[in-house]
Amino acid sequence: MINQLLQKTEAIKEEVIAIRRHLHANPELSFQEFETAAFVSEKLKSWGISHQTNIAGTGIVGIIRCGKNNAKCIALRADMDALPIQELNECDYKSKKAGVMHACGHDVHTAMLLGAAKILQENFSELNVDVKLIFQPGEEKLPGGANLMIKEGVLENPKVEEIYALHVFPELEAGKVGLKSGMYMASCDELYFTVHGKGGHAAMPALNIDPIIAASKLILALKDIQEKLCPKEIPCVLAIGRIEGLGATNVIPDKVELQGTFRTMNEHWRTTAHKLIQEISRQISLETEANVEVKIEAGYPFLENNPDLTQRSKEILKQALGESNVIDLPIRMTGEDFAFFAQKVPAAFIRIGVRNEGKGIIHGVHNARFDIDENALMTGVNTFLSVCEIAQ
Repeated sequence: MINQLLQKTEAIKEEVIAIRRHLHANPELSFQEFETAAFVSEKLKSWGISHQTNIAGTGIVGIIRCGKNNAKCIALRADMDALPIQELNECDYKSKKAGVMHACGHDVHTAMLLGAAKILQENFSELNVDVKLIFQPGEEKLPGGANLMIKEGVLENPKVEEIYALHVFPELEAGKVGLKSGMYMASCDELYFTVHGKGGHAAMPALNIDPIIAASKLILALKDIQEKLCPKEIPCVLAIGRIEGLGATNVIPDKVELQGTFRTMNEHWRTTAHKLIQEISRQISLETEANVEVKIEAGYPFLENNPDLTQRSKEILKQALGESNVIDLPIRMTGEDFAFFAQKVPAAFIRIGVRNEGKGIIHGVHNARFDIDENALMTGVNTFLSVCEIAQ
């Protein structure tokens, strides 16, 4: 079946490119994907694909049934939201919305899934599985669209037995895909600290409780969680990315605010580290007489790829794309809310190379100059079609 379907993808290449360019030019932020959802819904409707809208706000779920008795159901997922970034590319499909850009490739994921959906619908009788199409909002913003869609029953009726997702990968050249069996991406928690002191004239330190000094001690103490307290075998990152104390050359402020991230790949250590963050904050309060308030916003869990699905995906993709185009990847400390799906059903998260140095397409995700070699779109469509084959 897979060879027959892959032969059909070239015929829709220009349509998929046009879909991606439309989405790229019209980005929408997390949980605000109203125009995007309407566009996706209209495409599915025009192809005769049954679907539901308004799931977790702007989410869409389509279903392609193979018509066979007792067929199992698999799911293919694409996220739809963009980022608050001002695009710096100069191209015909540049973002039309000031300060909003598809800088993480979710326009690409949606276009790939739509392309695969069209071919699957046209050839549903060749399938031996039912295919659920999940177009997800809000991957970039807590609590994550995946989590919300699961709560609204997206994995039920029919019950999903396997799920697959793709994600652009600027480190890998277009035409290649990458996979990692087992633990792949980290849990991701947001850290917020407010250090309350007593501001005043910098020349009279005895009258002040300096929150900047307390914040500095806090940062150094927090780094010990990663560098000294974390077991060596557990990947871990604790970083402070923002610090704000609105004083002046001779003015000590009343408070300092800090924001950071904590990431790891072990739930027991994650819980332990949260307690350590709280305890360190209390210790700094006692040492400095400042009052350290801490808020830990638990984010996405770690993402673990099912070993069996990953191995089967690798084998079918070697057949579809060529053995040299299927790459083994190392773990990453980035986060992804697809992890919520992977907690519920066997899952495989597959990276799609989009790099083309000859065309200057070299920038990473979340960069104002991010773009893709659009030949990668068909690699993604072919990947979605290929995993439908192994699921049968």
